[in-house]
Amino acid sequence: MAYISKNRWVDYVVFGLSVFLIFCLVFESYIELPVLVAWVGRWHPLILHFPIVLLSIAIFLGLTGKNIPRKLLVVATLSALITAISGFFLGKESISKGDLLFWHQWLGGAVALLSAIWYWLSGLQLGNAIYSKIIQLTLVGLIIFTGHYGGMITHGEDFLALPLEKTNEKIPDNPLIYQHIVNRILDKNCVSCHNPNKQKGQLLMTSLAELMKGGEVGNTIIPGDPEASELIQRLHLPMEDEEHMPPEGKKPLDDNEIQILERWIALGASDTMRLNHLENNEPLVALVKGLMEPDPMEKWKDFPKVADSTIRNLSSDYLTINRVANNSDALSVAVFLPPEYNSQYILDLERVALNIVELDLSGLPIGSKEMGMASQCINLQWLEIDCTPITDSEMDTIQSLSKLELLKVYNTEITDKSLPILKKLESLKNLYLWETKISEKGLEELRSLKPNLLIDTGIDGAIREFFAEKDSVSAE
Repeated sequence: MAYISKNRWVDYVVFGLSVFLIFCLVFESYIELPVLVAWVGRWHPLILHFPIVLLSIAIFLGLTGKNIPRKLLVVATLSALITAISGFFLGKESISKGDLLFWHQWLGGAVALLSAIWYWLSGLQLGNAIYSKIIQLTLVGLIIFTGHYGGMITHGEDFLALPLEKTNEKIPDNPLIYQHIVNRILDKNCVSCHNPNKQKGQLLMTSLAELMKGGEVGNTIIPGDPEASELIQRLHLPMEDEEHMPPEGKKPLDDNEIQILERWIALGASDTMRLNHLENNEPLVALVKGLMEPDPMEKWKDFPKVADSTIRNLSSDYLTINRVANNSDALSVAVFLPPEYNSQYILDLERVALNIVELDLSGLPIGSKEMGMASQCINLQWLEIDCTPITDSEMDTIQSLSKLELLKVYNTEITDKSLPILKKLESLKNLYLWETKISEKGLEELRSLKPNLLIDTGIDGAIREFFAEKDSVSAE
């Protein structure tokens, strides 16, 4: 005699939900959901954990030979069926269904239907039979794979990839701006929510063609007009705005990444544009080259070790030494003018010369001795010697600083004789050079020879006089 449940309504509900789930999976392409029914699918991420936990407890009890409470199996089965059906409703929001969503949906359906079969076997007093154990073991595998595909849909296909499997492909020397730069930014920050498996806002960001096609709004990217492009508008929204992208909980794009997207769109959003197609003064060039530089921590990993006690011994009220980053042996040094200047404070820095990457000597009465010590800082990237009495002869000592990227040398006595030294500094990117004795002709020659060098010559004299005349505070 077939088993008759004391709570026949539970049998009817389980049977009805099972039939409905099978109908949804088989006839998916013919189904159009009413708005309210589709809204039910939004609850899927909230309820999916209940059947996982309840089924896991029931499986553990079953495989260890313990009694499985009937109510536990009832609630686990009903929650599994409801979760699978709500997941089907949610999946209908995707216009095109990728492989991840396809397998997640069918595996989730298999978990729910197999749970229903287990429920019926248990009702027939066959819960301890061998095939019941097989169902329990099969459910373990199905739950794992269903969760795996669900995690990849939510967080990206490499969500569970081992760290060694994640490769950070080096940007080529002459990259295609879209393929090697823009696509990398979008893939890191946006594609996890805008792919065939999770098409939020009906927008795909896996190719330039899909970007141009847009989503619900339609103007995701407008070539030549970043301000009117929906992508840029949403990136600039306040973090608390629900329309801000990426959404809350995801890491926002940094300023450089946003500027790269803006300049790429402003220049036409082309997929054939390369770095060498751009003028040297185009802001996108500097932004892209910034991405191509190695991680500073990687550059400093081979520096000699510096103990905290050494930093404390060399420091004083007028000499500050800081590590550039936590646990880094790269040092930033700033020296201030004491009431009685003594060059020995600076000369003692020779002990850590190889570790100094930033050195500020501005406003000090330095001479050849101090500049000789600075020349030993061969890893120096930032040097400030502005407002000092240095001359061309002292400048000759810095030509060994091959890694120097920024130099402040304004308000000094240097002349055109220092230009050959400045020309030899191949890594130099920023040069502050006003109120020196370098001629306009010399500056033009330097600009033509080093077009990528940003030379700051201060405020134009006419502009300075204009502000001086309009200033309401009289100068003494």
